[in-house]
Amino acid sequence: MKALLVVAVAALIHGSYATLLIKGPTEPVLEGDTITLECQYFDSELNISQVHFEVFSKYLQTWRSVWERSWCYYSMMITQTEGSLLLTIPYAGRFYEGPYRCVSDADNVTEADNSSQPLAFKVHYMGELSLSREGYTSYLGVPQELRVRLGDDVVVKCSASSSEEPSYFWNKEGNDWILPSSTLTLRKVSAVDEGQYTCMAEHPSVESLSKKRTISITVLPEDAPWYETSNGRLILMTSAAAVALLTAILSVGVFICRRTKQAKTSKGPIDDRSQKKPIYKASVESLPSTSGDKQPLV
Repeated sequence: MKALLVVAVAALIHGSYATLLIKGPTEPVLEGDTITLECQYFDSELNISQVHFEVFSKYLQTWRSVWERSWCYYSMMITQTEGSLLLTIPYAGRFYEGPYRCVSDADNVTEADNSSQPLAFKVHYMGELSLSREGYTSYLGVPQELRVRLGDDVVVKCSASSSEEPSYFWNKEGNDWILPSSTLTLRKVSAVDEGQYTCMAEHPSVESLSKKRTISITVLPEDAPWYETSNGRLILMTSAAAVALLTAILSVGVFICRRTKQAKTSKGPIDDRSQKKPIYKASVESLPSTSGDKQPLV
């Protein structure tokens, strides 16, 4: 009885130490970082060469083997040491997010020890800030200097592409107020509203991921010409581009019409049937001749 108990304990210990283990990054992963994943056996006597990496495909909803390949111009490298298998991702991107696991191909490994626990990591990123203004020019961006007339409304929205929704703040240079919002709203602006306004975006999980962008607001007199405002300039630019595009389209259309008309009025190719065949002396169509050669006359 004691012998059976010892054998059972030994088998249990051996089974627990035969499990695969996968190790990965212990700190937040930022876009562009180098990531190294490591596969190990608790029991160093097992052959690590019969182990491979797998990644779970979100689109196919299945596990796929990871081989050395190039994804988006960055090569994934797999190297083997004496007791571990390493997977190196030189440039972390959102398309490299896991989960990953280690899987054994050995026949003598039990099903429970065939694979490691999945390891997932998130790639954190934040793009550059973009500003858009409410109204006709909302899709054209906001210039560095925003020129508005006295009494106009100014609504500017700040946004950024990020792995998590950022926290946005607005503040004005020389003032101690902070607006916790992504939208800056100024109703019926006056001369006191002139100045430098800065939008700040902070990542909720990674403090080092933060962006900011500053714009200058200039208030023009109420009777200032509309084309001196930022909206007026953008309207002029888009109108000029539209006129140029329309002119180019019309020019191409006129050119094609002229070519088509010339092709219809031009003479066609010479009819080959109007060409006369060579006439030989011995032929029926030949004319009387005192020449002695037998070459064609024409």
